[in-house]
Amino acid sequence: MARAQTVTSEPYAVPALPRDNVKRLPPAPTRPVRKVEVARTTAWTTTLGDHALPWLLPLLLLGLWYIGVEHGWLSEQVLPPPAYVYQTLSDLITSGDLWLNASASLLRVVVGFALGACVGVALGLAMGLSKTVEDYLLPTFNALVQIPVLGWLPFALLLFGIGESLKYVLIAKAATVPITLCTLQAFHQAPKGLLEAGRAYGFSRWQSVLFIVLPSAVPTLFTGLRLGFTKAWLSLVVVELVASSEGLGYLIVYGRQLFQLDLVMAAVVVVGAIGLLIDRSFDYLERRLNRGRPTAAGRLS
Repeated sequence: MARAQTVTSEPYAVPALPRDNVKRLPPAPTRPVRKVEVARTTAWTTTLGDHALPWLLPLLLLGLWYIGVEHGWLSEQVLPPPAYVYQTLSDLITSGDLWLNASASLLRVVVGFALGACVGVALGLAMGLSKTVEDYLLPTFNALVQIPVLGWLPFALLLFGIGESLKYVLIAKAATVPITLCTLQAFHQAPKGLLEAGRAYGFSRWQSVLFIVLPSAVPTLFTGLRLGFTKAWLSLVVVELVASSEGLGYLIVYGRQLFQLDLVMAAVVVVGAIGLLIDRSFDYLERRLNRGRPTAAGRLS
């Protein structure tokens, strides 16, 4: 028999290119190393900047107000100088009229807000715990809340007269709307994983609400309370503008009737300052209650 011959294949040889046709890139230019200086900030300067930043816009507006009045761009009959407003505010504090009217307004808004918060939380709980109650109440509630406070004023006058109960009811109505909607939203945003874990451990319905839904709903509930107080404070001024013999809204109406715009501006400044102070108090209380809890919210910068 003939012996099989093994054929070894030679590797494919790549033809060598002539070196004259190869174009080489020029070497990259060398650039000097540039040192980037990082601004050194301390915790003290950062904290000072964070506290001073919110005051820039008010101080800018105050400066524009002063310059506009001093140079005649704004008539004193339209907008009094800041010095006049400051003097009027000092006179109100010295005479005790400011405390008398501010305490009357605060009492009205506290009572009305408390009533509105109770009604709003109760309605939100009822609709959040029962889908049937939500289907029955929510469409009608959303329709009624579109009517402003002044729209209910004629009917409220017929039912409650012109006394303090009228103001309480209208303020409570204004505060009820955001509190109810935020309470209902808190039930809709309950963490499903924790609810399933609670059911696995045998939690009853009320235990799930008390130990799972309500603790996770603290930010949403406080958002509703803050919005409810804002609405209550705005409606308070509107109600006192219409029918009142004392209060910050009454000071605004009294100053307008006598054409004392410095009194009007002083009352407006006090209204804004008290509203801001109470809003910051709600924010502080919310941060205290949420201390130590992880939050999913983030910021772009």
